[in-house]
Order: sequence, then C-alpha cells, then structure tokens
Amino acid sequence: MTAANTQTFDSLNPRTGDVVETYPIHSAEHVHAVVARAREQADWWQEIGFEGRKKALTTWKGVITRRINQLAQIVHDETGKPHGDALLEAALGIDHLAYAANNAKKVLGPRRVGSGLVMANQSATVRYHPLGVVGVIGPWNYPVFTPMGSIAYALAAGNAVVFKPSEYTPGVGVWLARTFEEAVGRPVLQAVTGLGETGNALCTSGVDKVAFTGSTGTGKKVMAACAETLTPVVIEAGGKDAFLVDRDADLDAAADAAAWGAFANAGQTCVGVERVYVHKDVYDPFLEKLVAKAREVTANDSDESKIGPITMPSQLGIIASHIEDALARGGRALVGGADAVGERFVQPTVLVDVPEDSIAVTEETFGPTVTVAKVDTMDEAVELANATRYGLAATVFSKARGMELADRIRSGMAAVNGIITFAGVPNLPFGGVGESGFGRIHGPDGLREFTYAKSIARKRFNPLLNLTSFARTAAQEGQLTQLMTLLHGRGGTIEK
Repeated sequence: MTAANTQTFDSLNPRTGDVVETYPIHSAEHVHAVVARAREQADWWQEIGFEGRKKALTTWKGVITRRINQLAQIVHDETGKPHGDALLEAALGIDHLAYAANNAKKVLGPRRVGSGLVMANQSATVRYHPLGVVGVIGPWNYPVFTPMGSIAYALAAGNAVVFKPSEYTPGVGVWLARTFEEAVGRPVLQAVTGLGETGNALCTSGVDKVAFTGSTGTGKKVMAACAETLTPVVIEAGGKDAFLVDRDADLDAAADAAAWGAFANAGQTCVGVERVYVHKDVYDPFLEKLVAKAREVTANDSDESKIGPITMPSQLGIIASHIEDALARGGRALVGGADAVGERFVQPTVLVDVPEDSIAVTEETFGPTVTVAKVDTMDEAVELANATRYGLAATVFSKARGMELADRIRSGMAAVNGIITFAGVPNLPFGGVGESGFGRIHGPDGLREFTYAKSIARKRFNPLLNLTSFARTAAQEGQLTQLMTLLHGRGGTIEK
C-alpha cells in the first residue's frame, strides 16, 4: 500500500459493534491506477472470446460454490443478517453468474437482421462489443447478490470490472475479487475500498460505464459525478413497493408473503414490501393473519432470530421518524410501534389507518415496517400503488386478475402470487422507473447493458437503384417514389 493510501476504516459487525476487519481508504490516485490496470486486462479478457470467458467464469463459480459458507459468514459478520439469509443470497448470486456465463454468446453473438426491400442488396449484421472497463458501486444490504447482477453480466459481456463495495461490507468485495484472481489467474475483477470519495473517484476515473445500486439521493450524486466525463450509468435506486391483495387471493399465502417481504433482512430490501392495499371484502381476515405472522418474528442478537440488526446506524432515525409520523397523523400500530426502534434492532411494525400523505407511505423506510390500507376496488389499489415517484417493484395476490393488475402498476418488476420471485429468475431484467432508476441488470437486457451495438451493412451485389451517388438520375428518383408509394402509400385510417 502506498503512502497515499495509508488511511483506513473499520468494517463493523452491526450486531455487536466489534471490528470485523480494517481496510484501506483508496485514494483517487490509487483508483485511477486500478482502472488503468483493468484496461490492460480487458484486452486479454476480450481476446479469449465467449468460450474462454465462459470457462473462466465457470471456474470462478465453482470456487465460490465450494466456499459458499465462507462467503456467507463474511456477509453475516458485516451485515448482521442471519447466516441462512446470507447463504440464500450467495446462492442466488451463483445462479446469476452461471446464467451470464452460459448465455452471453447466444445473446451477444453476431446476428443477421433483415435489410428491407430498398436495401435488399445489403447483408445486415448486428454485433455487441464490450465497453471496456465497468465500474460497479455496490450496496450493503445484499452485498453479493445485487452487485453480482452487474459484475457477472459485465464480465460475461467481455468487460473488466472495478468493484467498489459499500463501506459497510468491504470484505465481501475484497473476497470476490481475490477468489476471481485465484480461479482465473488474472485481475480482470478488482476491488477498491473506501468511503464516498473513493466511489466518486471511480465515477471520474475514465471507466466506460458505472453500475450503481443504492439510495435515490446517492444515485443522483453518482450521475452528477459521471456527467463530468460523460460516463453512462445504470442506476438501481430506492423503492416504496406496493403489495395488492384482491378479494379472491389466497390469504394465508398472501399474509406469509407480505410478512416476509416486509420484515426479511430487517426490511432492508429495495424491492421489499412497504405498502399493502387490501380489498375491503378480505381486509379484516388478511390483517389478522399478517399480524399473527408479524408477532412470530423478533429481532435480537441470538442465532435463532429470523431477522438481524439495522446495518447502517443512521437508518434507525429514519425508521423511527416514519413510525412517529404515522402515529401522529392518526395511524395505529397493531404490532410494534414507537418503542420498536432500539439501539441496533427494530422490531416488526404493522401500521394501519395511516394517511396516504404520511412519510411512512410516501418515503422509503428501509426497515421492518409496513402500512396496510383498505380499498373499495382493485382499481383504487392500482391508483394508490402508482401514486409515488418511485417505480421499482410490486406484488399482486389475485387468482383471476393477477397478471392484469401487475401489468397496470408502474414498476420495473412485479410478482404475482409470490414474493420477489422476479429477482430469482435469471432470464428476467431487473430495474426500475422514475426515481427508482433506469437501465437493467440480469437477463439478456443485463448482458446488453454492458455492451454497445455495432451495426454493419455489407454489399452483396450492385443495387438496382444506386441512390447514394452523385450519379443518381431523375429517372431513378422517380423509380424510388414509385417504390415507396407501392410499399407504404396505402396507410390506415384514423378513427375519430
């Protein structure tokens, strides 16, 4: 470590406050050097092609899988989440890595496209080229699964990656980069650690794209920093996700899903459940079942606790303010309440009769709280679900209208009669709209996100009409007019 990088910071266990490990605060100079090294590695990584990258990524996948308990332990130590939840997260990350490695060639390989009648003498091909070096800025709430959605897909697409993990979970990023180099023998994936200044340095380092996951406010800062060098970004920001329960829903399944979506990972899930809208005909029985589920979940520092602590200490004040505002505005806490927020842990809280303009309904809470409201119709439920500047994910429980209602909600993703199921399907793109961000990871869209499309038209034979020449004649222009009229002149009629 150079003299410029002698400053350090501690990764703390949020359950105990103990130091897990100490890491360097990497300077802008160091970050720029790492990016330069990544650019050198990118040349080799691109040259080995799809099959070479697939082999390398599959080898890395095997290393991660064999050491999955080791990775889960680091996640557990740095986030405080139960070891089983950390294991599940790592498993999902491995599955996405496998998808990216196995499907990159099929999605990104060269393909022929139609050239049309006017340009029939041309052979048209689309190729997807890697960008070069991709910077990934990861979150702390899912420090493996979420950044892997960018890292794996960017690597499979042929890019080198520089990963800046959250300052709350630096060990996860360092572990991923180290195991990659052990498996592949080249530092195509590298990690830099530090605070906000390190992330800003990555944004302005000359990388070819930045993939960011975090709060909407920080996402705006990332965009501003990247704008200095016109660096494109993928932003996966906050959410205030709605959960709709129709009159024909399986109430036991809906209550179980709502509880898990709201309280799992102590509510620190960007696609978690924060607002529930229930048809009036089933409101009371659903609420009874949800309350019973909530009372079964207790947050504490024992190994038996189903949810862990609040990883980021500053979030405790935000959670408390949302609960307090809801209660002050006439809301009631059927479980939890004002005293649910402790020094490290927050107990599950179910709020009812909360006004729609309360910050508990309008702002992202990111804690184990949920508001439940009664609606007269599912049309009203959709309207309320869409009354937000966010648009990340949604959930609908309905036997007859699930797909219809899910499609009407303004969100990048939705689950029908399940909870957060879209995140586990590697073929589905992941991302939001509005202040929840833009761009997509996962699936074919996620692979293309880290490439640029290259269009090539190759002449197969001389054209009947040589239009791109100064030798073009008036007669040829007349023939063009006749051809366009034949092809496109009929048109449809517009009903008034």
